[in-house]
Amino acid sequence: MSKGLIFDIKELTVHDGPGVRITVFFKGCPLRCLWCHNPEGLSIYQQSMKDSSGKSRTCGQVIEAFELAAKLHKNAEMLQYLNGGVTISGGEPLMQPEFLLDVLKELHPLHRVLQTSGYGDEATFMQAIESCDLVHFDLKLMSPELHIKYTGKDNALILRNLEHLKALGRNFVIRLVMIDGVNTDEIHANMVADLLVSVKKLVNLELLPYNPFAPAKYPMVDMEYQFIPLKHEHIYPTHIYQQAGLTYRVL
Repeated sequence: MSKGLIFDIKELTVHDGPGVRITVFFKGCPLRCLWCHNPEGLSIYQQSMKDSSGKSRTCGQVIEAFELAAKLHKNAEMLQYLNGGVTISGGEPLMQPEFLLDVLKELHPLHRVLQTSGYGDEATFMQAIESCDLVHFDLKLMSPELHIKYTGKDNALILRNLEHLKALGRNFVIRLVMIDGVNTDEIHANMVADLLVSVKKLVNLELLPYNPFAPAKYPMVDMEYQFIPLKHEHIYPTHIYQQAGLTYRVL
């Protein structure tokens, strides 16, 4: 059984899938979104992290897939009573493919949600989405040029994996972190709507506001927050999604 690296487990989460859930955060991400809300999840390695008092601790726990699943199964009765389950998030879970697939397998029959940017090996992605009950797919930007500018990577692989997900014929969720001046304009919304209108009966959109408290985390892992967003006014072109017949909600 494989081992992996996680950096957090949050209990009683309500925005990471149906019902009340436990969310597990895998460490490591191939993207470098300038507005990243979890800088402690970027590195694939354990690292030192300071708390608010300046005291250091190790960020990242090595754990076997069986051990992690067994720990989560202890809450199975509660999670099932609350119509919830376990959500695997990150970081990017696809960066730890063997560990991810082992954990998803061991979590059965709990309800399993995979939160992913879609940036990962296509074969691994297909195996992972077949092994979970619901996918939350984070869609950053539609423009390849802007995707490179703001995340450091092209979005071609992401869009290929999204096509695999669409072709599966199962319900899924598209999550859009709304960053003023980056992806809240009508051009981006129209591109998203065009991409999803053919599967509008399968997909739900979740619009996530920018987290203004994210910059406070960066000094804790000896990083500098360099992104300066425009004033966040929570004004999104939701009328475009309505016109396309897409179901959405703002979290």
